[in-house]
Amino acid sequence: MSIAWHGLLDSIEATETGLQSAGYIASRPISTAVYLAHHLRKPILVEGPAGVGKTELAKAVSGWLGLSLIRMQCYEGLDESKALYEWKYGKQLLYTQILKDRLGSVLGEEPGLDAAMRRLHGVSDLFFSEEFLEPRPLLRALREPGGAVLLIDEVDKADQEFEAFLLELLSDYQVSIPEIGTVQAEVAPLVLLTSNSMRDLGDALKRRCLHLHIGLPDARLEARIIASRVPAAAEDLRRQLVAFVQQLRTLDLKKLPSVSETIDWARVLVLLHAPQLDHGMVRDTLNVLLKFESDIEAVEPQIAELLLRAKREAVPVR
Repeated sequence: MSIAWHGLLDSIEATETGLQSAGYIASRPISTAVYLAHHLRKPILVEGPAGVGKTELAKAVSGWLGLSLIRMQCYEGLDESKALYEWKYGKQLLYTQILKDRLGSVLGEEPGLDAAMRRLHGVSDLFFSEEFLEPRPLLRALREPGGAVLLIDEVDKADQEFEAFLLELLSDYQVSIPEIGTVQAEVAPLVLLTSNSMRDLGDALKRRCLHLHIGLPDARLEARIIASRVPAAAEDLRRQLVAFVQQLRTLDLKKLPSVSETIDWARVLVLLHAPQLDHGMVRDTLNVLLKFESDIEAVEPQIAELLLRAKREAVPVR
């Protein structure tokens, strides 16, 4: 089947440019992973700390290719009925009541018990047909006629049993529904699984995926990201705030600021009309970058020194 968006992924360079057009500044490894995922028909397991752009990557791929983004948020206790499908129990109950009211007319014409049971069995099969099926994210992704981007978010929060359930889907882009049969995708979705490494994932799941680790970016890449996501920030401000965040990441903090927090800080500084960083502005907005009071208390006495180094080491955007 010829799909229009396939042609957009004809090279790694085109993939990098396409992601950039969707507002996602991708490193070479990220662009390569997306390109290979399409051509090898393999899902991508994206690992890395929270806030580095794992979920945003799926959104950018979806926006760039013009595909539906189908997201499944994982959590402990997630099972097949929530991820794949479930039956419309309310509708089944209504039809059961209708059948009960008409049971005499349905079975009254049959000459014997065996014939009546066969007739009733035929009616009961209707209750587990497409008409009563409620598709959940995995099944919806397989059934998208033009393809989709399937985001299985924070898969490390789900149980190992759910990992095992995913294997058939990730191997052949198909699933088995006992009452209906096998459902196979006409157009394989682009699948991204994200993990914050809360637990080790199984070897079987990892073998079926391309591995991509997104870490905290260097200063030059982070400056490009801020220029793309917060274009209203003046160049001097962008350079200084990125350099300051890079300095923070060298400290022994409970939680280092991620890219998403750098973006939030840049937006706050623009909102406050800050032309550049100063001691008071940094002190007043430090809680945007740091999420623990102990980290804020550790950094406050060092603001002047960190600012001095940041301004000296600010990297221009190129």
